[in-house]
Formats: sequence, structure tokens, C-alpha cells
Amino acid sequence: MSKRWIWEFENYPSFKYDTMHINPLIKDITFLQGSLSTLYSFASKDKMQEKLADTLADEIISSSAIEGEFLNRDSVRKSIAKKLGIEEFANTDYATDGLVSILFDACTNYNDDLDIERVEKWHSAIFPTGRNHEGTIINVGDLRGDYEMIIGGSGPKEVVYYQAPPHDTLFDEMVDFFKWFNNTEDGLIKAAIAHLWFLIIHPFDDGNGRIARTISEYALARVENSYYSKIYSISKTIYNKKKDYYEVLEKTTGFRKKDEPLDITLWLEYFLKTLLKSLEEAKTGVQYIIDKTKFWDTHREKELNARQIKVLNKVLDIGIENFEGGITKSKYVSITKASTSTASNDLKQLLDSKCIKQIEGTKGRGTRYTIVSK
Repeated sequence: MSKRWIWEFENYPSFKYDTMHINPLIKDITFLQGSLSTLYSFASKDKMQEKLADTLADEIISSSAIEGEFLNRDSVRKSIAKKLGIEEFANTDYATDGLVSILFDACTNYNDDLDIERVEKWHSAIFPTGRNHEGTIINVGDLRGDYEMIIGGSGPKEVVYYQAPPHDTLFDEMVDFFKWFNNTEDGLIKAAIAHLWFLIIHPFDDGNGRIARTISEYALARVENSYYSKIYSISKTIYNKKKDYYEVLEKTTGFRKKDEPLDITLWLEYFLKTLLKSLEEAKTGVQYIIDKTKFWDTHREKELNARQIKVLNKVLDIGIENFEGGITKSKYVSITKASTSTASNDLKQLLDSKCIKQIEGTKGRGTRYTIVSK
């Protein structure tokens, strides 16, 4: 029988990759990590706590959504707030509490070794009821049973996208994986390979994708060894283009044949580009926090009404450059539900107080304004 899946080939799991394609991405990521760390030091601790809570929620919600399970954001946020000590007595859901505990463990206890007991605890926390979101009974906290693990597509003609290693090899597969992980120097490549390799093994009935993404978060936390490592979400970036994620996995693990079955360059490029985009978005978000703080430090003594504050905060939260078309009277009315005359008066007061300025070249009904950022 001809070999198809990546684990069937000789020398697996000695993966190959082209460093010429990978090194420039690593250089860009390393630079951006340093920039983000520096930027973080200028941000308000309280605001960064809010950013942390938002990002953790994004990571948990997006990682579940990739698998087709859609969580209630408010419930997740309450569990995060409780874990962070923001709302100590928040009324939370035990299922979301479990998901939050997994990510906190990965991102805060990153100096501890990774082992089967830890991963099985994560698995148990994903399925506290013993069933998945579709109601299927899951072998919780233990390796999958003695059956063929096949990932297939729906439709009139069954398509096998992936078949995992057989049950009788699982123990040895996991031993090799943990031995490699705990004895390999931390780095970006390690985070990417750990994510892929765990998916290749596919040791559980369900939840393998979520745990693989958690392991990569854990590996990155070990690399960064810093608080800012929790303020970007890889899963959110993956979910925004989920199709690309699965296509790269298909091309890497054997659904689509290639000349070098153990070559994972394409996966590493995808993972690192995804990480880079996540970091870029985080940097932009932190910069918005800093800009907003500076703005209100400058204008805190101004006597502004609730409508004016609402509009200014909306622009600052989106980013001045992203508020398409600038502030106009009609947008002001739309945001505040004020009358046109009230909007005109409010905008004049904001001009007089130098909170906003008229955009050059606009006048009359087409007058547009932008926030004075400095």
C-alpha cells in the first residue's frame, strides 16, 4: 500500500524546512516583539489589564469557533475577570471557567514541563460534561480509543482529509513528542512545530486543535517570558481566514501530495506570518491605548459633555487614521442621537477647545474634522 500521511514516511518525525524562507520572518517577529515590549512600558497598567482581558477572550472564543463551537463572549469575559481578580465574586459558568483556566495555565506556568498529565487536564477542562458541543460522548482526559481517527468532509461523497496514527502507536508518539518538547531549546520554530506535530498525532477523541493552539501559546510564552505575550491572539487571526489554516494543514500532512513528504516549510511560513500579523495588530491596539491616554491627559480639564466624550472615545478606540472620512456633523448625530443644531454647537465647542481641528480643504456641508493628536 502506498504511503500518504506524513507520519507514514521513513524518518518521521524528522521534519525538514527551508531556513532561507523562514529566517526573514523570524527576524521581523523578533524585532516586533521587542517593539511591543517597549511600547507596553508606556501604556497605563489599568488599560493594559483591559487589553489583556479582551485578548484572552478573543483567543478562547476564536479557538473554539475554529472548531465550530461559538461561546458567549460575556460569559467568557466574566470568567476572565474573575481569574484576573477584577470581579472576584462574578457569577460565572463552570465550562468557560475551565477554558479560561487552560489558557492561564499555559501563559503563566510556562516554566513547568509539558507532560501527558497536564495536557489531559486541559482536555478535561474543555469537556467538563463529558460531551462535545454536538452532544457526542468524549473519552475525557484520556487518549482516544482503539479505532481509526479519520478527519472527513461532509457531503454525498466522503472525503478523507486526514487519518491520524493508529491507536497502538499513540503512547510512543506522545512520549516522543513530550521528550522533544521538554529537551528542545525554546524558539519560534519550536512553537510552530509543536502545534503541527500535536495535530499530526491527534491523540484525543476531540479538542486536538484547541490543545495544539494552547501548546503553541505555551511555547511562545516560554520564548517571550513577558506579560505582553498575552496581548495578542493567534487564534483570532487564524479564525479570520480559517480556510487558509486548513488548506495549509492539508498540504502539509498528506491530503495533498508533495515531493518531500516531511517538508513543513509551508506550515512554518503560515504559522510565522500569522504570528507576525497578530503582533502587528497588538502593536496597533497598544498604540491606540497610549494615544487615547495622552489625549485625555492633555484635555482632562476641558468641560466636555457626555456626547462629546462619547464621540472622541469612539474615534480614539478605532484609531484616528481608521475613522474613515473623519468626524462630520451627520456622523456626530448618528453616534449621539443629538439634533443637528446640538451637533453643530458641540462641534464648535470641540474646535474652540482644540480637541478637534477642521480637515484642510473641507468646507460647508462637506466639513470634516479630525482629533488633535498632539
